[in-house]
Amino acid sequence: MSLSLILLIVLILILLGAIPAWPYSSGWGYGPSGIVGLLLVVLIVLMLMGRL
Repeated sequence: MSLSLILLIVLILILLGAIPAWPYSSGWGYGPSGIVGLLLVVLIVLMLMGRL
């Protein structure tokens, strides 16, 4: 298992935990999930380009 795959899995889990639908994160808004989503997109692009 490579480091990039582990990082991808961790970011997906963090993204699911930051979605404002959960009771503990309903007051956070869409900021945290948007930031984690952006990081996830950047990671996927880097993996597809072969840089990570």
